[in-house]
Amino acid sequence: MFRSRLAPGVEVFPVPGRGLALRTDSGEFLSVRTAAADHAALLSLLSGRTDTPSDAELDRLLRAFGEAGYLAEHSPEAASPQWPAARRAVRLLGDAVLTEPLAACLTGLGAEPRTDPPAADSAASPAALGDLLHGDPAAVVWCLDGPVPDGLWDAADLLPEHGVAWFRCHREGRQAYVEPLAAARGDVTSAHVRLRRLAATPAHRELAAYWSGPRTSGATERLTGPAAGLLAALLADDLVRWATDAPGTTGLPARRRLRKVDLRTLTVTEHPVLPVPDVAPMPRKDG
Repeated sequence: MFRSRLAPGVEVFPVPGRGLALRTDSGEFLSVRTAAADHAALLSLLSGRTDTPSDAELDRLLRAFGEAGYLAEHSPEAASPQWPAARRAVRLLGDAVLTEPLAACLTGLGAEPRTDPPAADSAASPAALGDLLHGDPAAVVWCLDGPVPDGLWDAADLLPEHGVAWFRCHREGRQAYVEPLAAARGDVTSAHVRLRRLAATPAHRELAAYWSGPRTSGATERLTGPAAGLLAALLADDLVRWATDAPGTTGLPARRRLRKVDLRTLTVTEHPVLPVPDVAPMPRKDG
């Protein structure tokens, strides 16, 4: 069986009357200027049917592909880094409809997820920071199939200050939110996200009231299997990149990115989000 020398997602193909073209892993099309090189020989070389170039021109083209990052041995994703042992312990909290597919994803990637038993109340929590740190997890992920009650994640927002990565998602009606991964002091917390969302909408009073409850709803909304799978995949992908220090994907950095998922169409949109600085204290007045 032949093994392609091209990086994952890269494809080279002939275009009638135009020579060869390359499609990058991001979907961009590029023309390949081969000069006097034989197209069939180049494609054979890239596909892995031939191990070594047969002439100097093919060798030049192969070096050019490598320098551009289009060969597997030169691709940042060529080597699949193993999940390091020091970061394998991932604690999962929240609703089973999300934690179960997430645990399966993480196990397949090499992590060792530990799922807390489902609580009778989906908003129930280990309220104290000490409870969250029990078992010495490298990361804590909290998934809610509903809005986040006021104060529920206050203690968890302190996890990055103790060297524990903090990741979360929740659902609001037919929209779900995957919040940024917080792994160090100064990263975006759930409190920051709430403040930024309130500041970004003219309906801030309504949004605050919606979070606080109570709410009268229509027919009970349940996450479908595909929707839960998508949310789990988004969480797992960011977690493995954090654990292995892999390069980020194109777009916004994971620690500064709020993802909104439309559960009706499974459309994902990204929104930049920054930490909210502490308010400066008011100066004391004499007298």
